[in-house]
Amino acid sequence: MMQRRILLAATSAGLATSAVGLANLGANAQPAGPYTLPPLPYAPDANEPSIDALTMTIHHDRHHAAYVANLNAALKDHGQLSALPVDQLLARLNEVPDTIRTAVRNNGGGHANHSMFWLVMGGKGGAPTGPLAEAITRDFGGLTALQTAFNRAGLGQFGSGWVFVTVDRAGKLALIARPNQDTPLSEGGRVLFGNDVWEHAYYLKYQNRRADYLTAWWNIVDWTKIAVRYDEARTGTLTI
Repeated sequence: MMQRRILLAATSAGLATSAVGLANLGANAQPAGPYTLPPLPYAPDANEPSIDALTMTIHHDRHHAAYVANLNAALKDHGQLSALPVDQLLARLNEVPDTIRTAVRNNGGGHANHSMFWLVMGGKGGAPTGPLAEAITRDFGGLTALQTAFNRAGLGQFGSGWVFVTVDRAGKLALIARPNQDTPLSEGGRVLFGNDVWEHAYYLKYQNRRADYLTAWWNIVDWTKIAVRYDEARTGTLTI
């Protein structure tokens, strides 16, 4: 416990820099504006031991909340844009005024990416079945090959970022990595699932061992939820 407290204190400054205003946002604060912080769909300790409860709490209650608050602040004088669902907002970044485009890109991307992230975890790992499993075999050569390529992409992402598996209306899958809070939604794509490789996602437990975090993450993937997302993508109803 003492070691964890020391690590938390030593890294708090770095954690705070991942989103503007993070240090001033309380764990239970609800940002004012059209975009809201979704609750975790499970208890903070549900992903133990792969992701510890303290990391989950800080990540959701502070980091994700800050992205939401900052997005609302950026759009407070732009009612027409703030009325858009976040996936549509990100798809129309070219319509966002230059003065706030970077803030919307970073914080809107952070909101969308994290909202997806919570939804695809909370499971027990294992392997997918049905059409999703068939698609993974067709497009990646099987689950083991996908995991190897996914982990390699996550480990190779320089600095902060994400690694995603994308899906199109035909059900075709692809693997991409993006820096910071960039998202395939801004490119007209859809995310089947993805993993956060910002240090705040794993540093309290894994320190600089990103590879260990990427490997452990597969133990808490919820393939049932991801299969639902796959079906939604093929029917055109998948948003984030």
